[in-house]
Amino acid sequence: MPKNLWSPWHGCHKCSAGCKNCYVFFLDGLHQKDTNVVLRSKTNFNLPLKKSRDGSYKIESGSEVATCFTSDFFLEEADPWRAEAWEIIKKRPDVNFLICTKRAERIGLCLPSDWGDGYSNVILAVTCENQEMADKRMPIFLSVPAMRRYVLVAPILEYVDLSKFLEGGKIERVSVGGESYEGARECDFEWVKKIYFDCNKFNVKFDFHQTGSRFKMNGKIFNLKHKQEYSQAKKGFEYLKSLKKD
Repeated sequence: MPKNLWSPWHGCHKCSAGCKNCYVFFLDGLHQKDTNVVLRSKTNFNLPLKKSRDGSYKIESGSEVATCFTSDFFLEEADPWRAEAWEIIKKRPDVNFLICTKRAERIGLCLPSDWGDGYSNVILAVTCENQEMADKRMPIFLSVPAMRRYVLVAPILEYVDLSKFLEGGKIERVSVGGESYEGARECDFEWVKKIYFDCNKFNVKFDFHQTGSRFKMNGKIFNLKHKQEYSQAKKGFEYLKSLKKD
């Protein structure tokens, strides 16, 4: 996942099974913050345009930026601010903005007038935590014009068969991740493995970005610290690649 984060607004509302133990709600709760209150950022709304003292952009050229990952870019409360956010995105064609949503039905309503076939520096992504949401969101997602598309199976709650959505060649990458923090549901490596092989079948790039706090492998559940989730996912991905070679 991208190292650079840009949150032009913060706050969201739970809308499906994947939201049950949302990490944003959990972290906000530690600071007695109500995540259901959606607020425009006072200090970082224009982060991609901010420069250092030497005149260079703080977000370097060529970077990939996780956009609005503490909210949803297509949330209704953000309608008054989104046009300005699109303008900022247009001013940084040298940066790739990863915009992920659970609200596929709102994407088409919220695109800028000059979107056309999509902006070359925008990667649209939709999350599909289970088969129900994949079957609901993916047809809508694939109907929206976009130059680049990702799918995030996160937090993965079961094996999600994306085959019928991958075969058309419109999906560039699938990234899988488990659930973190309090109440985390398990991520079974067998689900991850099946999705990996589905992606290989259709020549779609694959990432396993984190195991989640409860990681099941070979029938055993491992309770991991947050930092371990990434290192263990990396090891798991290396193992998957070794299976391909065999």
